[in-house]
Amino acid sequence: MFDLAPATDEMRRLVAGVRDDQLDLPTPCTGWTVADLLAHVHQLTVVFTANARKEPVRPPSSLVDAWRVAVPVQLDALACAWRAPTAWEGRVSAGGVDMDAHHNAVVAVEELTVHGWDLARATSQELVVDGTRLDHVEDFFDVFGEAPFGPAVVAPADASRLDRLVARTGRDPAWPSGDGRAVTAGR
Repeated sequence: MFDLAPATDEMRRLVAGVRDDQLDLPTPCTGWTVADLLAHVHQLTVVFTANARKEPVRPPSSLVDAWRVAVPVQLDALACAWRAPTAWEGRVSAGGVDMDAHHNAVVAVEELTVHGWDLARATSQELVVDGTRLDHVEDFFDVFGEAPFGPAVVAPADASRLDRLVARTGRDPAWPSGDGRAVTAGR
């Protein structure tokens, strides 16, 4: 077991930093605006919360009008749900992939971290992440393989650990000033 609160707290901080005039901005996720990315974050938090609780789920299909309230509340619910020992037991499904519950928590941290990076880049914020969280993102690649989202991007030799991990997802760590390569919409 590990605490998902550092990842949910940081995402909540980033969400709070999004201005209304930024909702139509592009993100490192090709074809996604900031609004699309926020909708995805809301959806994934609903799914991973339900998985922790072993409940059926029906995530929202688009960004809800009250996203400034709904997304932070759902992020808190996600962290809280994974504090229950039963959250870590059994098998669950996310994105149509069946997996052990422990691996699902790893995916949740990877999603929050990588999409936190996306949101930070798109809205001129900075993602704050510690080594323990990056360890969980590395665990994700150990479980799901080196290129689960497509070809990795080569990170510069002097790239930070976070940027090297982001490059493994196919994102350009220099976005938006780089070549614009990013993962495709739907991820």
